[in-house]
Amino acid sequence: MVTTPDRAHDVRPAFAGVRVVPMRRRHVRGVMAIERQVYPRHWSPALFAAEIAQPDTRRYLVAVDTTHRLRRPVIGYAGVMVTAGEAHITTVASHPHHHRRKIASRLLVTLLSEARAMGADAATLEVRVNNRGAQRLYAGFGFAPVGVRPRYYAETSEDALIMWAYDLQSEGYGALLERQRARLDQPGGDSGAADLHVPWVQGRVGLPESADPGRGR
Repeated sequence: MVTTPDRAHDVRPAFAGVRVVPMRRRHVRGVMAIERQVYPRHWSPALFAAEIAQPDTRRYLVAVDTTHRLRRPVIGYAGVMVTAGEAHITTVASHPHHHRRKIASRLLVTLLSEARAMGADAATLEVRVNNRGAQRLYAGFGFAPVGVRPRYYAETSEDALIMWAYDLQSEGYGALLERQRARLDQPGGDSGAADLHVPWVQGRVGLPESADPGRGR
């Protein structure tokens, strides 16, 4: 059953001490620490290393916490592949302790700006059909559902919702990204809150346990 948290009492402050930078090999350990917490079947370090080694067609980013004096821990990451004018968002994740604090939004603002710079005029992604929070997040960036891939997530037999965004090169889409950029310092809210409890997400903070989400990939 879908549960809806009390939005009025569950708004988290945005994470202001964040910097979005290109993912490097030195970041992979921090990426994997999040990957293992939020996905039931996670990518390997070798796969991330292979992806970031293809800069002509890939962009991978990490969000790092700049409030630490001696280190910059990874608190989120995202990636995109661009070919023939189309961008495929391969992954978006944030640390469960920082869900609903605009980490994913910060990553998407930069990631989609990079995709535009690489010539993409359209973008697509897959997201779990029950991950309503992620769908709301993507809708804020112009993505709309166009179909379903049945049992796409083999590890859980969940269906995937296919979403597309178009006209990335238009002035209108550029204005949309600027509106999203202007919201990054505002408190978090509906955009990152999923509706269903997903037991494999570890250490989730930001919603009651009964509404604990997973991030669809």
